[in-house]
Amino acid sequence: MQAPSVGGVMLPRGNGQTVRLSRGASLTDFAEKINANPASLVAVMMNLGEMVTATQSVSDETLQLLADEMNYVVEIVSPEEEDRELLESFDIEFGEDEGGEEALVARPPVVTVMGHVDHGKTRLLDTIRKTNVVAGEAGGITQHIGAYQVTTQVNEEERRITFIDTPGHEAFTAMRARGAKSTDIAILVVAANDGVMPQTVEALNHAKAADVPIVVAVNKIDVEGADPTKVRGQLTEYGLVAEEYGGDTMFVDISAKQGLNIESLLEAVVLTADASLDLRANPEQDAQGIAIESHLDRGRGAVATVLVQRGTLRVGDTMVVGDAYGRVRAMLDDKGENVEEAGPSTPVLVLGLTNVPGAGDNFLVVDEDRTARQIAEKRAARERNANFARRGVRFSLENLDEALKAGLVQELNLIIKGDASGSVEALESSLLQLDVGEEVDIRVLHRGVGAVTESDIDLATGSDAIVIGFNVRAAGRAAQMAEREGVDVRYYSVIYQAIEEVEAALKGMLKPEYEEVELGTAEIREVFKSSKLGNIAGVLVRSGEVKRNTKARLLRDGKVIAENLNISGLRRFKDDVTEIREGFEGGINLGNYNDIKVDDVIATYEMREKPRA
Repeated sequence: MQAPSVGGVMLPRGNGQTVRLSRGASLTDFAEKINANPASLVAVMMNLGEMVTATQSVSDETLQLLADEMNYVVEIVSPEEEDRELLESFDIEFGEDEGGEEALVARPPVVTVMGHVDHGKTRLLDTIRKTNVVAGEAGGITQHIGAYQVTTQVNEEERRITFIDTPGHEAFTAMRARGAKSTDIAILVVAANDGVMPQTVEALNHAKAADVPIVVAVNKIDVEGADPTKVRGQLTEYGLVAEEYGGDTMFVDISAKQGLNIESLLEAVVLTADASLDLRANPEQDAQGIAIESHLDRGRGAVATVLVQRGTLRVGDTMVVGDAYGRVRAMLDDKGENVEEAGPSTPVLVLGLTNVPGAGDNFLVVDEDRTARQIAEKRAARERNANFARRGVRFSLENLDEALKAGLVQELNLIIKGDASGSVEALESSLLQLDVGEEVDIRVLHRGVGAVTESDIDLATGSDAIVIGFNVRAAGRAAQMAEREGVDVRYYSVIYQAIEEVEAALKGMLKPEYEEVELGTAEIREVFKSSKLGNIAGVLVRSGEVKRNTKARLLRDGKVIAENLNISGLRRFKDDVTEIREGFEGGINLGNYNDIKVDDVIATYEMREKPRA
């Protein structure tokens, strides 16, 4: 029935009917649901004081405002539900094992290590898989997410366990929760000398929310002041009662540093899995699972670490991971060796995707490339529309303080780029959870993997955003473009620094600081080996000038691989010199640092004090 509405515009009137719309829907989408002319809805919105085009993605609040005016009830479909409906339209069931009980076979448990920062989570994983993760991490914090599989002997039977290596610091609550969804068992690491800490409780709550059994590893029993009994008493208050106290939670006293009782911990994981869980999956169906980590590789393109949850993934399969898709060109296991197939609970690195998926994205294998492309494109369009629907006032970090003093409620726009999708997502999650009152909000306009590009600077220029580079730098002409356009680009290698600086800016508390001034960049053309000095880089200075005894960093494919280096030697032919200018060639010695390769870039800089207004 047609009835006049605001301003005399003719449009259907609802009688409380429910209209289901996806997040970021347009007025055209609304009009199709109620058989109305989109132009009439635009006119209604104008009468309500909102200037909206027919095809523009609008916020949930705008859709709600329009629905209330027309006596409809809007139901915003969640991304998970929308994705399920999308897959159902292709006759795909996600998250269910096909076949009956006879099709299911036992699979290894998937384990996440949780706990308070500095209680030894990374050291424990390091000890378990006998590789050195800690040494390569800035600040000793897990910056990346991976998955590893180990074997252990239980009752003279070889058993496998898969570990998901999530970021260690509990500020990454979104990554922690997302990781737990793919986890069967959580190992809660508690230091025997510190006891239960606030982040221990946070990790414990995440594990309980995900409804996964918990094995407690009481670490650092070799440290002075260690009291494992105290830890057992403290955790009793949170519902974790040790078996020796009549409970059902296994506690294992370990020393990750000394390697004490590690086998006992692995045995406890297997026994807990056998007692509490029915870990079975159908290995014969098309593979489904979750992406643990992804990044851009210089020689191999987009690569993703995926955890197969059911079915068997094979080389040559066509897969969809989030909004990425492709035919599996090759698979590598956690030791870097090629494998032809991966069954349930097996983590593998997959090559052949069109772009970098997000950490935590679901993956599934489909029959045809065309189906994979259609699913990926619809997911990408949905994400794009949802992003367009988020509106915000444009302010940069520099003029944020003025806005706060003016008493305005504003949003701080950010663009986050990093070397791996897990790090980027974790940083975004941490920043969005900053609590600085009601004066200001944070909005992440874009996040991605790889070096800061000219496209990022373009977006920042048009939206007054600041760019955060986490373990990556500006590539090509992006640095000069940022300087020309006045875009604030900030680089970090430790996630705490990024969080603290943004929080300080939001509170208008930025103190005078040191500003990094780039002096010059040099491209390595050749590497010479010297028995006396180590490796010497034969370089061409690309920009500025390179000076002796200045600080430097080494970039490989736009990513920072070494910080705080020193230009300890500088030569032109056979002569020692104090500087080499743009366009000239020379030799650079980086002191004791010898991991240099042709095409690496040496960027030199100095720190100058910069008083902040």
